[in-house]
Amino acid sequence: MTSTSPYFTRGVLTRNMGRRVRAAAVGSGPNLAKHPAGRLQQAGASCGRPARRDAAGHPAAHSIQETVREIPKVQSGDSIPRNAARQKRERLQAGCNSSRGRQCASPADETNSTWEPKDWREQWDNITEMRKGRDAPVDSMGAEQCFDKTAAPEVMRYQVLLSLMLSSQTRDHVTFAAMNKLRDYGLTVENILTIEDKTLGDLIYPVGFWRSKVKYIKQTTAILKEQYNGDIPSSISELLKLPGVGPKMGHLIMKIAWNNVSGISVDTHVHRIVNRLKWVRKETKSPEKSRQALEEWMPRELWSRTNWLLVGFGQQTCLPVNPRCAGCLNRDICPSAKNNLRKTNPGLPPSSLHQPCQQQQ
Repeated sequence: MTSTSPYFTRGVLTRNMGRRVRAAAVGSGPNLAKHPAGRLQQAGASCGRPARRDAAGHPAAHSIQETVREIPKVQSGDSIPRNAARQKRERLQAGCNSSRGRQCASPADETNSTWEPKDWREQWDNITEMRKGRDAPVDSMGAEQCFDKTAAPEVMRYQVLLSLMLSSQTRDHVTFAAMNKLRDYGLTVENILTIEDKTLGDLIYPVGFWRSKVKYIKQTTAILKEQYNGDIPSSISELLKLPGVGPKMGHLIMKIAWNNVSGISVDTHVHRIVNRLKWVRKETKSPEKSRQALEEWMPRELWSRTNWLLVGFGQQTCLPVNPRCAGCLNRDICPSAKNNLRKTNPGLPPSSLHQPCQQQQ
């Protein structure tokens, strides 16, 4: 096809007139428009010469004006050709915008998703080593030791639920004693529904907040009878709807009663220890916040062991007051051990961390 204007010395139009026309730059024309349509209009309309006509004086079949009309309109501000990096960026952005319910991943997001505490695996292994004796109160009097393992499955699950309801703000040996009295009385849904509040209070005293727990136990037992045929809910969402049941209890109930790990059970021991070890990105103010922070990075296969491991460690070594850092295997890699050791060793040089361990052994 021949050029449609004598001013196009090297330009050629593509055979497919429906596509955007590609034209080579002409000579040294500094005023030539960058846009393809601009080049065609400049050549055909602005050059001062008419478009090519046939012998009868009519416009040629494929005049420049017709060609220009066939060129798809380009939004103002577009540059041609586009920068490759910009095109890639726009494609990625378009893909993100079209994915419902998902946020675009940025380098910062990737960093957040892969964050994990320093030395946490070594700390975990050390705590496991210190807990291998299984001689903490939780090992002999915890929730897994409070129910009748010879009872019917639904009765065992009910007893697990009640033992954890009683355990809130209560030491293990007090909960264990109260559960023994309840089991001797007959710890079933039917018996608890008919028992007097005063009698129930006498059986569970002196657990923490025993008066409130009498009310919660009676309310929860009635719900189980009416809505779950005397059994307990099999999902964490349903468990958390029961009076007196919070996330710490719910996740532990799911593990013990249903053998289903729905989350990490975080009580005051776990909450305290993960903050001391810096297993949370920033300090948390409640056990529930600690649970959420732990589940962001901790491998799921460790969730079921976390409560048992850290509760016993907190009962024996990492105490709320005056933790026994000198005998802890993590004393050299625990972020909090240095301050705790310095309290018991006022003369400790500022740069020393190992000296008090040697002095107190």
